[in-house]
Formats: sequence, structure tokens, C-alpha cells
Amino acid sequence: MAQRYGGKFSPDGSPDKTPKGSFEGARRSKVGGRVNLLFLLPLPLIWHAFGNGPTQMVLNLAALGTLLLAAWMTREGLLAEEAYEARTVARRPAFPRKMAGSVLTGIGLAIAGWAATGGIAAPAIYAVVGTVLHGLAFGLDPLSNKGLEGVDLHQTDRVARAVDEAENHLTAMSDAIKRCGDRGLEGRVAQFQTTARRLFRTVENDPRDLTAARKYLSVYLLGAKDATVKFADIFERRRDGQAKTDYEALLDDLEQNFAARTEKLLLDDKSDLTIEIEVLRERLQREGVRHDAG
Repeated sequence: MAQRYGGKFSPDGSPDKTPKGSFEGARRSKVGGRVNLLFLLPLPLIWHAFGNGPTQMVLNLAALGTLLLAAWMTREGLLAEEAYEARTVARRPAFPRKMAGSVLTGIGLAIAGWAATGGIAAPAIYAVVGTVLHGLAFGLDPLSNKGLEGVDLHQTDRVARAVDEAENHLTAMSDAIKRCGDRGLEGRVAQFQTTARRLFRTVENDPRDLTAARKYLSVYLLGAKDATVKFADIFERRRDGQAKTDYEALLDDLEQNFAARTEKLLLDDKSDLTIEIEVLRERLQREGVRHDAG
């Protein structure tokens, strides 16, 4: 559906309300041309599937479906890897999608080779070469949980689960607000998500902060998600200007509260560091160690 541009140079003269910080911290995605190519390369099998008998049709369509499934698994694996790399504390993906994509690519090529040659040797070679090349091109999935050294594993796992749940709420907000077809609102939600993720990263850097931030990661974000879904339902049916104003005011309040909580956690961490430094200095002084200026 076409969207009307609402910037300052549009006919209604309204200023562009897309927040400048919408793309703050954005990084280039790994899900690009290489993955899209995986969806296109198997398509010629459609032409080989018809006109050569039922056996050829079944084999070529099976190869096509397997290769398309491999491409989808690879894309999902790259998305999961990006989410893993973006976080300080994270659990490994529950299912190794990229490696599954490699295996499926080998199977799909083997089926296509069997359909073309009818022998065993060529499909076996295609399977091995396809699996290896796919693995070299896209790599392996993260195979271990990522945490901080010296931090209790149970504590890091609690943080990872809490952040996973919070990210799901943010994703639901994005999906809901897209239904409104308003770029300004999408940018405003993205700006709030950037602020919320700063809190996530702060908690990941010091899992002891989870207790102080748990209400923000669960209760408040769940409320924000529910409010976004309800607003999108209203705004999709009827462009209610007052509802939009109220929703933007809610986002302002949430963003201010999340930013304030993040700042407080950072100040608390700094205070803890200052105390540790002072304790260490006193201990060194008791042991006769002095720092000579100059």
C-alpha cells in the first residue's frame, strides 16, 4: 500500500516528525544479496520438472522445495546470529539454523543431481560440495552461550531470558505499528526501542541490575506492547488524531522513564566502582604500598 510522505515539504506543510535517532546504533545486516540469491538460484528447476515424466517432476520439485527451505533456514540463522552478536549476554540459538541450511543445501543438490543423471556418484559429490561451500560461505551457528567472565551462569541465564522476553515485546510493537502506515509513528517507536535497548545492554553488562530493572523489562514493556496493538487497531480503522497524540505522549513518558532508570543503574555501577577503588587503595596503604606522584 502506498504511503503518503508527511515531511516538512509535503503539501500539508507539517514538519517531518521522524526522530533523528531512529537509526542510531544501526549496523549493516548480514541478511543481504547472498541470502536472496539462494532463493533465486533453484528456480530453474521448475522448468526441468515438467515435460520429462512424473519421476523427473517429483525429483525436481523435491529438490526445489529442499533448496528453498535451505535458503529460509539460512536467512533465519543469520538473523538469530545478528541478535546474538548484538547482545552482551545471550543464549546460543536453540536450533542451529545455518548448519541445517548447509545440510539441506547438500540434500537439495543431491536430489537435483539424481534427477539429472540417475546415478549415485554425481549426487554424492554435489551433496558434499554443496554442504561444504554453504558452510564456508555462511559459517557456523553460535554454539555456546555468551556471558561475562566471573558472573554466575544462573544469573546470566536469568538475564538472557528476561531480555529475550523484552525483545519479543519490542518486535510485537514494531509489527503492530506497521499496520498504521505512518512513517512518523514507526520512527517514534524505533526511537523508544533504542532507549529501551540501552537499558537491556546495561543490565547485560551487570546482571545484578536485573532486579532493579525487571519491572521495566516485563510489566512496562508488556503494557507498551498492548497499548501499541490497541492503538494500531483504532488508527487502522479510523485516523483518530487524538488517539495518535495520546499514544505519542505515552511513548514520551515511557522513554523518559526508561532513560532515567538506565542513568540510575549506570550511576549505581559507578558508585560501586568508586567504593571498590577506595577499598583497594586503603588495603594497599595498610600494606605499605604508596603511589608517588610524578
